[in-house]
Amino acid sequence: MAEKELKLEESFDKLNQIIVQLEKSDVSLEDSFQLYQEGIKLLKSCNDSIDKVEKQLIILSENGESNEL
Repeated sequence: MAEKELKLEESFDKLNQIIVQLEKSDVSLEDSFQLYQEGIKLLKSCNDSIDKVEKQLIILSENGESNEL
């Protein structure tokens, strides 16, 4: 993303806003495609953030006790 990286919660809020806009019947095809692309980028960013946290939890678990995620 060109702007500062959004927090996970902010990304989820933005994704919800995109979904609401996409569900409107008056959205043009071009706008829908642009919103879709933005949503995919946000989704990838969310997945990357979640993966990073999961890896950190695994490392913490290896250093301490073994916990399932």
